[in-house]
Amino acid sequence: MNKVITDGLDLMPPPFVDGLDVWSSGDGTPGSDTYAGAGGGAFVPADQDFAGALEIVKSNSVQQLRYMGETTILPGCYLKVTARVKCLSGALPSVRIAGWPGQAGGSELTGVTTTGPSVALTAYGQVFEVTAIIGTGQRNGVDMVWADANYGHIGLDLTGPNGAVVRVDDIEIEDITSAFLRDMLGIVDVRDYGAVGDGVTDDAAAFEAADRDANGREVVVTAGTYFLGDHVTFQSQVRFEGKVIMGEEHRLIFQKNFDFETYADAFTTEEIAFRKGFQALLNFSDHESLDLGGRRIAVSAPIDMHAAVNNRPEFATRRAIRNGQLEAIPGTAWDDEVVTAQATYANSDPLVLTNVTNVAAIQPGSLITGNGVGREVYVKSVDVSGSRVYLSNQLFDAQGTQQYTFTRFKYILDFSGFEKISDLIFDHLEFRCNSAASAVLLPERGLIIQFRDCWFNKPKDRGITSHGEACQGMMVDRCNFESAESPIPTQLRKSLCFNTNKNDVKIRNNRSARFRHFGIMNGSGNIISGNHWFNGDDEVAGVRLGGLILTNPSPITTVTGNYIDNNFVEWTNEHDASPEVSGFSFSGLSITNNIFMCIDATPAFRWIVIKPYGPGHYINGMNVQGNIFRTFGVDIERVEDVDTTFAELNHDRARNVIFQGNSFHGIEQQTRNPYIDVHTQATEDQTWVVDTAGYLPFGGQARVLDSIVPVFAVRNASGDAVFANPYTSQEQGADDTQFYVVWPEPVRGQVRFSVRMDNPAV
Repeated sequence: MNKVITDGLDLMPPPFVDGLDVWSSGDGTPGSDTYAGAGGGAFVPADQDFAGALEIVKSNSVQQLRYMGETTILPGCYLKVTARVKCLSGALPSVRIAGWPGQAGGSELTGVTTTGPSVALTAYGQVFEVTAIIGTGQRNGVDMVWADANYGHIGLDLTGPNGAVVRVDDIEIEDITSAFLRDMLGIVDVRDYGAVGDGVTDDAAAFEAADRDANGREVVVTAGTYFLGDHVTFQSQVRFEGKVIMGEEHRLIFQKNFDFETYADAFTTEEIAFRKGFQALLNFSDHESLDLGGRRIAVSAPIDMHAAVNNRPEFATRRAIRNGQLEAIPGTAWDDEVVTAQATYANSDPLVLTNVTNVAAIQPGSLITGNGVGREVYVKSVDVSGSRVYLSNQLFDAQGTQQYTFTRFKYILDFSGFEKISDLIFDHLEFRCNSAASAVLLPERGLIIQFRDCWFNKPKDRGITSHGEACQGMMVDRCNFESAESPIPTQLRKSLCFNTNKNDVKIRNNRSARFRHFGIMNGSGNIISGNHWFNGDDEVAGVRLGGLILTNPSPITTVTGNYIDNNFVEWTNEHDASPEVSGFSFSGLSITNNIFMCIDATPAFRWIVIKPYGPGHYINGMNVQGNIFRTFGVDIERVEDVDTTFAELNHDRARNVIFQGNSFHGIEQQTRNPYIDVHTQATEDQTWVVDTAGYLPFGGQARVLDSIVPVFAVRNASGDAVFANPYTSQEQGADDTQFYVVWPEPVRGQVRFSVRMDNPAV
């Protein structure tokens, strides 16, 4: 680069032979004394060393010589000033290149170096050469850094004792930018705009100036550590050889190359780079996603995502993080934080704990355990001044005051500091938890957060946790969950893939292996389809737990096309402060076209379990059709059951139950509703006792007889056909599972019947 050649820039001052009226004995500014007018100097046309020279008698402590013309100073342009001098007589002085830097409007640029290195003249008649380099960037070899100068009056100084007679050859100024800039086109270096790169000086303005001047060229941040004390936005392509440090509150945005690779190059660690990239993603409208470029990011401690974007408590515009790995590096930073505190719970205000001791130590997102607390109840938020803790779900039996335990798991990505985030997508990410960390804690509120094609590898406690309402409309699609607890028995595990508290959740086409639970879901309007979750172990006749736990008695949920392996679907109302029956009770669940499998389970194992936490509940709408139930190793007694730990179902109120079209393999007692079969009466009797023999699901009673039709002629003791119609009496026997067929006289024969445990007409 040479501005004399490329731009026709005239840098060279005129020779002394052209006259001394443009050579000042002052600072060179207009009106200063010249050597032509004030004396003290004379032109010497012939000299044995110089073709023409200025002869000066040194009469001042600093004898100045300045060219009064304005030598242009351009960003990125470096000037070498050379002077050749010799002393003829008098006390030997020293000489140095010097200048006066000027700004637009004619004012002096102060606070900068205006002199170059000094050279002592040590002999008479000997020619000494003195040089200095002037430029806008603080680079090695630059003697005078004039970052904000527009021009200069350049010359030299004679210093030391007075009385010397000195001759000065014509002063030369040349562009030596090529000695500093790379021999290539299309690059702007931030150092040429005043960036220092010492890790202390604020280089934000220099970065912005370089970007403004790039005009389509690439901005290069050369080696060094650059402190940025303000927001910086690059509209141009930028490349980092050096590193940047800046406060959490300041943003670094790349409009041309917004990707993780650039942030990784810019910052000292990948962890900081990820935080800064996410900060920019939520503060920059031109890009919808942060692409990690397939990189593995080592994470040494939980990433507080809100601390990275602390200027936004809420965000509701579609954004995505995609294509990379986040790997937890084991260490104490991932240890759970456990707080025990006394608190009071009242059913009248079922989502609040009051009079909480040690409340300041309790963190949002903490799991709550204690008497009467259902599974996956979290701290939604904390009111320290009011000693109150707000809950994600109600407690089923905690009225009064007791001790609670609050366990705060540590997550690779912790969004709990946000009040609300919607439309956030996690796409093709692998959360490598390494048995040390959990994966993702959602914000307090939100809508339509998506996980798609993600891997959750060995989470210590949880894969995805919702401690509030951010799971509303959440979608988890084609994700894989690998347990850290695979080698240990099922009942000793504590990890699960996800939980939800709100409505309209879609869990589709995922795979989960050997967690304690696949998912615990409250809310309604959910779709669980195409998943494969298996939770067994290598124990002989091992314990099997619920894989999918539905805690809303009216979930309006479909579970279809799944592969449910060595665990069961459990339907409860454990997140209800008043668990006794109210409303529609257990209703609105459809379980269709699934594969249910178990290996070497105990005969008491069941695949569909209803567990009421209070009295009076009944089934009020359930559809179980088209499923395949299959065992290997040990046959089981039946496929469904009621867990009566807290209460039994009220079978007298059952209605709208369909349990048919299923396949049973290795099941001792099949289940159907309606139960259709043939009863054979071998001996004459007026009252035929028909036992449903366990075929009706959930211990249901023989409540409604849809039809009864003789198969052949019904005959009396004389062998005569009897054409009279019988009547029936339902809900007979000790447990109401029998019904009677009553004839006018004792008869024998066969009847085909259809009996139900529910009353669909009610």
